[in-house]
Amino acid sequence: MAKHKVKKTIDEINRRIKEGKVVVVTAEEMVGIVKEKGPEKAAKEIDVVTTGTLSPMCSSGAFINFGQSKPPIKAYQVTLNGVPAYAGLAAVDIYIGASEPIMDDPLNKVHPGQFKYGGGHVIEDLVSGKKVELIAKSYTTDCYPSKEIKKQIRLSDLPYAVLLNPRNSYQNYNCAINMKDETIYTYMGVLRPKAGNVNYATAGQLSPLLNDPYCLTIGLGTRIFLGGTQGYITWAGTQHNLSVKRGKNGVPLEPGATLMVMGNLKEMNPRWLVGVSILGYGCSLAVGMGLPIPILNEDMARYTGVSDEDIFTQIIDYGKDYPQGRAKSLGEVSYAELKSGTITLNGQSIQTAPMSSYVRAKEIAEILKEWIQTGHFYLSHPQHLLKNM
Repeated sequence: MAKHKVKKTIDEINRRIKEGKVVVVTAEEMVGIVKEKGPEKAAKEIDVVTTGTLSPMCSSGAFINFGQSKPPIKAYQVTLNGVPAYAGLAAVDIYIGASEPIMDDPLNKVHPGQFKYGGGHVIEDLVSGKKVELIAKSYTTDCYPSKEIKKQIRLSDLPYAVLLNPRNSYQNYNCAINMKDETIYTYMGVLRPKAGNVNYATAGQLSPLLNDPYCLTIGLGTRIFLGGTQGYITWAGTQHNLSVKRGKNGVPLEPGATLMVMGNLKEMNPRWLVGVSILGYGCSLAVGMGLPIPILNEDMARYTGVSDEDIFTQIIDYGKDYPQGRAKSLGEVSYAELKSGTITLNGQSIQTAPMSSYVRAKEIAEILKEWIQTGHFYLSHPQHLLKNM
């Protein structure tokens, strides 16, 4: 086990936050600091590094209690603006999934797989303060005699609304390409034939989990920026996997860790929760998330000093290999190359495009930095680390 000259604790960092002495930088700023001063000196000077990402995260949704009617109802079939919500919970408890499409979307009848509106849009409408039509049907019981209710609801009227996302903030992800002779439509966007373009979906050096590759400081109860307010990590996300190929400083070379997260939907902002329609694929929700990384020692300083030049991902053919359940790599590419706008594969120059917003990721990291500096955000002690999950 490595012996560190610099050792801090979360309690010490929180005390510095309270005293107004904390030193916080974004992950983008940390790249230059570590390069110039080295990880040991950076660990002495920096207390917290903030990260950020805003990208479509299909495995997202919200638990809602819409309030009991008179006479009461035991809902078994519920729609919000025509989007089905899962009602197999309790009388008026539902879960609306971000990728659930609207029933009978006219666009889907003309172009299968294309939807204008879905669960992600419902969530955005709610946090925007808009009215949403709720229709709930019941098979009726002696204690729940109502057959149907129909009403307009606003987020402020709901007794309870919590964003709870089973899988967010993938630690690295594939770079998508299409080697077939025809255009394909995927959750990674439109991919033109014969390697006409490549799409990627990670914020690179600002991405939350790439700044703690082994999840040494992250776990159950970690406080985060989520949807514009403070939220929490509640568990490892679905498909969480730390047994992946790694490169320099332990950076995963393929999809690795994921997060399950939650927060109060009533405190969130539509700038950081955006309904998305992906052509030929369906609906999703772009989620804004930021993670504070405590710099407890030189290792954490080195990890958070990772740059786009040091982060590589796999080029995967979504036309042939991915649909067959294979993730055969056509080669590796750095995020520096991807962000340059073109990469070269087999001698061919190919345009690149992000599914995520680096501009918004920077904004999230800066907001989280300000919250910590002004004493509005304290670090939390994880109760169970993701490295053990």
